[in-house]
Amino acid sequence: MTYKYTTIPQGEKITLKDGRLQVPDNPIVPFIEGDGTGPDIWKSAVRVFDAAVAKAYEGNRRIRWMEVYAGEKAFNMQLGWLPDETLQAFNEFLVGIKGPLTTPIGGGIRSLNVALRQELDLFVCLRPVRYFEGVPSPVKKPQDVDIVIFRENTEDIYAGIEWQAGSPEAKQVIDYLQQQMGVGKIPYPEATGIGIKPISRPRTERLIRAAVQYAIDHQRRSVTLVHKGNIMKFTEGAFKQWGYELATREFRDQVVTARESWILANKDDNPELDDESIARMIDPGYDMMTAEQQAEIRQEVADTLTCLHTTHGQGRWRDKVMIKDAIADIALQQVLTRAGEFDVIATMNLNGDYLSDALAAQVGGIGIAPGANINYQTGHAIFEATHGTAPKYANLDKVNPGSVILSGVLMLEHLGWKEAADLIVRAMEKTIGQKRVTYDFERLMDGSTLLKCSEFGSALIDNMD
Repeated sequence: MTYKYTTIPQGEKITLKDGRLQVPDNPIVPFIEGDGTGPDIWKSAVRVFDAAVAKAYEGNRRIRWMEVYAGEKAFNMQLGWLPDETLQAFNEFLVGIKGPLTTPIGGGIRSLNVALRQELDLFVCLRPVRYFEGVPSPVKKPQDVDIVIFRENTEDIYAGIEWQAGSPEAKQVIDYLQQQMGVGKIPYPEATGIGIKPISRPRTERLIRAAVQYAIDHQRRSVTLVHKGNIMKFTEGAFKQWGYELATREFRDQVVTARESWILANKDDNPELDDESIARMIDPGYDMMTAEQQAEIRQEVADTLTCLHTTHGQGRWRDKVMIKDAIADIALQQVLTRAGEFDVIATMNLNGDYLSDALAAQVGGIGIAPGANINYQTGHAIFEATHGTAPKYANLDKVNPGSVILSGVLMLEHLGWKEAADLIVRAMEKTIGQKRVTYDFERLMDGSTLLKCSEFGSALIDNMD
């Protein structure tokens, strides 16, 4: 495609071959600088990226940045809020990065961030959350937080299927539910809005597949499926069930479920135990079950030992990725009180929204929280600052560029340029450890030195040495 408003730099495209990114030494990477504070944080961040790449690869690699337009800058150029050629650029060049974007005011206009995710089917919202020593935190043990969230990006509330209270459409849906589907009385039908929460097996499976593969590739200990399946059995409960089935079907040699680990551990500890004894040990309510239910538990024990004892027994299950699940409300409590028990989390959209921000609050806030939206099947990915535009700080060279910088770290890792990514992370650790920080941290840290946004970027570059 030809580009009318965008200049394509000298460089090569990132491509996908046999499911793997093919990254040249001079990849073309589209970027959107963002609205509000976006230009400030982008100017600081891009210097950090370029310095890390130059240092890590001794000048033999270089990102060729290609500016594309969205948000207020595009609107002021009379291109609309999200020009077609911007979508085309992200589609054609596969991997890009962006600052925060304004959601235009006015009915019927989608969030630009949501639009980008939907148009490119970026089904994983990747939110790693980790602590940097010295960052002010409201919790006692923020160092326990090192969690990667895989949040489903296309279904659940992001599907946006809803009808306004009192509208003819809402009345039609309510009438159908009551008259055709046997739904009981809906209080105040004339004043009730209706939303539909779709959760599908194919989209659940591709998310879980990506989460488990990530855990294996990054030597993570566990994947926790977070859900509200105790109440919503056919959506969130199905997410949990489909997740277990996918993990054990496609990654059998590399994973063990929590329940399987209990069976194997008991057999390891006492090889003389029979199936019924183990059944009683893994299910405290065994003696209160019906005979049929007890038979199912005994069969589960027998099947697990038959299938897994050779490959996972004798403690070998401890080296596998643990697949487990947690009810959403308990998970939100436990990431605060027992964060060390979580490693990779896979969950639906709304649960992931709550969890990612709750975790970010423990390690310095969303000002330092990175994010990515990825389609592992097509290779498309957009890395982004997770915070808003903060227009009152625009052009003041004041805000923390950490979110977009760490999102760039994710991008470099995604490209396979881990050496450059590690340089930035170590520089971030060292700079914060020196208490040389922007205003959001400086006001909470005793003995700190206040840096501007641009100065923080310069400090990171200096500390790459």
